[in-house]
Amino acid sequence: MIRVVLVDDQELVRTGFRMVLDAQPDMRVVGEAGDGDTALEVLGTLAADVVLMDVRMPRLDGVQTARRVCAAEGGPRVLILTTFDLDEYAYAALKAGASGFVLKDTRPPDLLSAIRSVHSGDAVVAPSTTRRLLDRFSGQFLPDDEAPPVSAALDVLTPREREVLVLVARGLSNAEIAARLHVSEATVKTHVGRILMKLDLRDRVQAVVLAYESGLVGVRGA
Repeated sequence: MIRVVLVDDQELVRTGFRMVLDAQPDMRVVGEAGDGDTALEVLGTLAADVVLMDVRMPRLDGVQTARRVCAAEGGPRVLILTTFDLDEYAYAALKAGASGFVLKDTRPPDLLSAIRSVHSGDAVVAPSTTRRLLDRFSGQFLPDDEAPPVSAALDVLTPREREVLVLVARGLSNAEIAARLHVSEATVKTHVGRILMKLDLRDRVQAVVLAYESGLVGVRGA
């Protein structure tokens, strides 16, 4: 059973999501909150697997709340809700540790799929969507010859792992990376897992963010 906490300042929105989620045999809404402060209080009193959280809220917004939730050892994963695609708040939430974001007008089957994916440890923001966010909000709009040097933090990666990380950041799926590198998809999954472990990252979303912000990939490509 996937235990979900709903955090949104609009009660009508929470009611709609609760009806959809509680109708699933593998999901149960275990708590609700109308702002970040209340969400942290609720999460301190119950066990949850996924927090479905609005990004714009009074008192404590979704970014600050996500940062605190994701910093907790063994805490639930955060799936950000936003009204607008390419929202700078959504980008900030990804940096804070959220496992992805979905739009509020997402179709119920897609929302349910996103929650299940996050619960299983995957990220639900397609790398190509993450790239659009990064291109718009990371501030790395430098010409190729002015790009920042690649961060030393990536020195722990092998040349092949760096190559895989670049392709992940460019929006390729594991299958597409396997075809590009002429290896099996299982091998790609192994490389991705090692990248996440070596760089102490939770998922592919954070890997993409790091690839851009470290200078490994720029808006014009690596």
